[in-house]
Amino acid sequence: MLGLRCHVVDTLAHLGGQCTALYPEKPIYDIPGFPTIEAGALIERLEQQAAPFAPTYHLDQQVTGLIRNGNDWQITTSRDTIIHARAIILAAGAGAFGPNRPPLENLADYEGKSVFYSIRRRQDLAGKKVVIAGGGDSAVDWALALVDQAARVQVVHRRDQFRAAPDNEAKLKQLAADGKIDLVIPYQLAGLQGKEGQLTGVLVRDFDGGEKLLVADVLLPFYGLAMKLGPILDWGLAIDRNHVAATPPSMATNQPGIFAIGDVVTYPGKLKLILTGFAEAASAAHAIYPLVFPDKALHFEYSTTKGVTHI
Repeated sequence: MLGLRCHVVDTLAHLGGQCTALYPEKPIYDIPGFPTIEAGALIERLEQQAAPFAPTYHLDQQVTGLIRNGNDWQITTSRDTIIHARAIILAAGAGAFGPNRPPLENLADYEGKSVFYSIRRRQDLAGKKVVIAGGGDSAVDWALALVDQAARVQVVHRRDQFRAAPDNEAKLKQLAADGKIDLVIPYQLAGLQGKEGQLTGVLVRDFDGGEKLLVADVLLPFYGLAMKLGPILDWGLAIDRNHVAATPPSMATNQPGIFAIGDVVTYPGKLKLILTGFAEAASAAHAIYPLVFPDKALHFEYSTTKGVTHI
């Protein structure tokens, strides 16, 4: 709406990052106007919303080179695509991410067959006996999402408190009290049983060494993602605990012309919400405008008065 042209580079072969790659059917609750919306559906709507502005997508490739050329940046990708831009917005999320795997013997034999780190469709687990391991938002969210799909849901966690949204934690514990979900607490994963990649049981162990076997068809270990910034670390950006440091409200980094938004960025008071990422993107775009149009004043107050300007 500011008249800026945009090229989007994504290492995945499709748009949406974690929302489509890891949990397209996960419900999201912090999008204004939608009491709840699945992650995949949100990405589809965002793609429709961006379409009138004709963004250019460079998918299935990664930015590998970044060179300052006067007032511009030259961006090179892993497919030898070269883009010249006055400004760059880093919206790299968790970076090049991968799951944190539990240290279980023969785990690789089951991965992709009956051990999964992400779920594309809830119905794929219909009628299955599912063990979910972890205590964060993903573990709790999927336990709630699968309670009416799976034959049984068992949640393994090392303590009674969860690192999840309080309302969802309360729902989980109420379902456990009603006998609809089993909370296996305080236990940790200890082993897998099965044959030819198909689980029949998950062995868990408490802190006193006591063990029990959970009958299971599927194990979902949700221990978070291992975040790797990759080439971003070589671009001279200020890094704070594996995140890019930026200054709100402009979202500018220490490198002139480079801005950072979303989960990849850190600053005092940062909230890791999709809702926050939208606001950061708008702030960054307004900060970029004078870099692209140094001789033009920006008179912009409301989207209703500005309307949609087709590029």
